[in-house]
Amino acid sequence: MANETSRRFFLQTAAGAATVATLADQVLAGADTPSGGVPTRPLGRTGETVSILCLGGWHVGAVANEADAVRLVHAAIDEGVTFMDNAWEYHDGRAEEVMGKALAQGGYRKKAFLMTKNCGRDYQESRKHLEDSLRRLRTDVIDLWQFHEIIYDSDPDWVFEKGAMKAALEAREQGKVRYIGFTGHKDPRIHLRMLDKPFDWDTAQMPINVLDAKYRSFQSEVVPVCLKKGVGILGMKGMGGGGTGVGTIAAGTDLTPAECYRYALSLPVSSQVVGVASLVHLKQAIDVARSFEPLSESARAALVARVATVAGDGRFEPFKSTQAFDGPVHRAQHGFGQAPRG
Repeated sequence: MANETSRRFFLQTAAGAATVATLADQVLAGADTPSGGVPTRPLGRTGETVSILCLGGWHVGAVANEADAVRLVHAAIDEGVTFMDNAWEYHDGRAEEVMGKALAQGGYRKKAFLMTKNCGRDYQESRKHLEDSLRRLRTDVIDLWQFHEIIYDSDPDWVFEKGAMKAALEAREQGKVRYIGFTGHKDPRIHLRMLDKPFDWDTAQMPINVLDAKYRSFQSEVVPVCLKKGVGILGMKGMGGGGTGVGTIAAGTDLTPAECYRYALSLPVSSQVVGVASLVHLKQAIDVARSFEPLSESARAALVARVATVAGDGRFEPFKSTQAFDGPVHRAQHGFGQAPRG
């Protein structure tokens, strides 16, 4: 009897793994490449397709010269990176303001799929963040509105109990947002709690990089659940680190930035957020996307093996194990002071 039970468990596990593998293949197979542009993939079950690279709004907001930041947004869209990332809190609103200025020029808003994030946990705060974002981004509708930094154990409950979800549903009914998702960088089990809530999420954003395979792995624990539920997977922190830009993994290993992003894009992400703050770095990322072909399972395993000795302790992913990269708004919500970034 015990042997039969073990056999059934093995068969069920194997069947589940096969289903996930099939769903992952479908995401990659659904890719399309517009003429001269950047490949696109389906965004979960939404019916939308998005560029496989998403321009990180934090880095856009970090560009000191506003005209340079505007040029960066325009260049990205012109080259086919039409998925725009942002958040209410980035640079105290400057990131949204700069991106909004760029999108308001020359019809660029119509060419972009615009995502920004709500930092609120209660109803009133969420409504304020929505109206602020709409004004800063100079738009009547946000294509994808995500709950930002679901990183504390109580956050999934707060979103529903304090009224933030009510605000999001009203915004969708009013046509101010089209799709609803959430983000987080801390712990896969918190993502799983959000995915288990009574709501059909459109997207979930999470760390996706070669190091993640060996440490608090979102790609191992969360991605399969998203695939089964039809939730669009958005990757971030492709270079590990704390979102500090190009070269973080490469500085501590022999991996190149191109290898890191090829690895991430070989997973079933709808899009990978890239942090670029210059036209040079934008071109490097676009070159990877345009020449991209999915790595084989053995090629991915070889990359994981090359960083195995430094991946397992989280040294290059401090956002998972420390509070140093938690946003100040969310730290304040939970009664924490600002932590120095180590």
